[in-house]
Amino acid sequence: MPPTDLALIPGTTLQTQLAARAALDGRCKGVRAFLPFAGPAIIASVGYMDPGNFATNIQAGSTYGYQLLWVVLMANLVAMLFQAMSAKLGIVTGRNLPELCRDQFPRPVAISMWIASEIAAIATDLAEFIGGAVGISLLFGVSLLSGLIATGAVTFAILQLDKCGFRPLELIIAALVGVIGLSYLCELVIAPPDWPAALFHAVVPQLPDKSAVTLAVGIIGATIMPHTLYVHSALTQNRTPARNDHERRSLLRFSNREVVIALGFAGLVNLAMVMMSARVFSASTPGIADIGVAYRTLVPALGTGAAGVFLVALIASGISSSVVGTMAGQVIMQGFVGFSIPVWARRLITMVPAFIIALSFNSMTAMILSQVVLSFVLPLPLVALAVLSSRKSVMGDFVTGKATAVVAVAATVLIVLLNVVLIRQMLP
Repeated sequence: MPPTDLALIPGTTLQTQLAARAALDGRCKGVRAFLPFAGPAIIASVGYMDPGNFATNIQAGSTYGYQLLWVVLMANLVAMLFQAMSAKLGIVTGRNLPELCRDQFPRPVAISMWIASEIAAIATDLAEFIGGAVGISLLFGVSLLSGLIATGAVTFAILQLDKCGFRPLELIIAALVGVIGLSYLCELVIAPPDWPAALFHAVVPQLPDKSAVTLAVGIIGATIMPHTLYVHSALTQNRTPARNDHERRSLLRFSNREVVIALGFAGLVNLAMVMMSARVFSASTPGIADIGVAYRTLVPALGTGAAGVFLVALIASGISSSVVGTMAGQVIMQGFVGFSIPVWARRLITMVPAFIIALSFNSMTAMILSQVVLSFVLPLPLVALAVLSSRKSVMGDFVTGKATAVVAVAATVLIVLLNVVLIRQMLP
């Protein structure tokens, strides 16, 4: 493909496409070959480190110490499977998951999925938006309203980078993800966990009581997000169009490596959240389920510096995940029904309910209710991915193998059942 054609691919630069082609042609190796394809899984990984994860992980560590670390690890492994399947769908077909649902399923089913997915996207963005606002409010000592305004302004500014191509936006998201990871590395240095106990409970399943079962389900529900599955397929579908099956296989190898690295990093961050909470809160303030309470408890326990680092991580999490939530909303609308609205309009649509709910209700209650909404919607992309990935008419020679399909279906059924348990537990 000549260089002039490479530059025509939306959202890319000539330099990026030349680097990608050099990697696919085998003219560069190692990290240099990997870098042109890095980005989609990093953006998707943000959904696994959002404020909802902060809430469930803090509660898990403060209530049960290290005993639920294995749940965090298992949820992340399942997430890797489905994110890899989503990326594969985009690479092989050149279409994203919502577009394929519109083409492959009956119209009433596709419309119903669109409505449910839009509600889930708004609910997701609501929790993330509020999480960032709470962090700004606590860190700078301003009102929650001021935190909401600041979060909205920053996320809107970051979203404008999309006009410059995908790279600037990906770099900002990667930087925010790095801030979250660095923050929790600092927390582990300040409050080192009991490493032998942590390693033991990361691989040995334990559910001490019924409340632990409920919390374990909550961790899984907060980890595997519907919108990340939709957006990941969109981020890979036209990034580097494959010219033949050999290139598709190469793209899949690069994609799978990135999924393992990005979601592996997200998993380590979640494990660090639980370990920090177990180390600091389990003895002094057990059962913490409120981010504000966690911050105020950290101040006397570890000092203002550690508490500030915690809030910095929360703000980076809220802003980055809110940006990705808005991107996912665009993908969902355009894919399922074939039209889209300006980014600023979608940002306003999700900001208005966030302002109303955050200023009218307890912010933690609002975040928990948003997770219940996600529990209802999560089966839709899981079932759609399992069905479409197994159709030869969609995937051709890249159809999902029987072993992978069985694991995906089993994981889907298990997650659906666990979410039913979560919903029943939350209802009066």
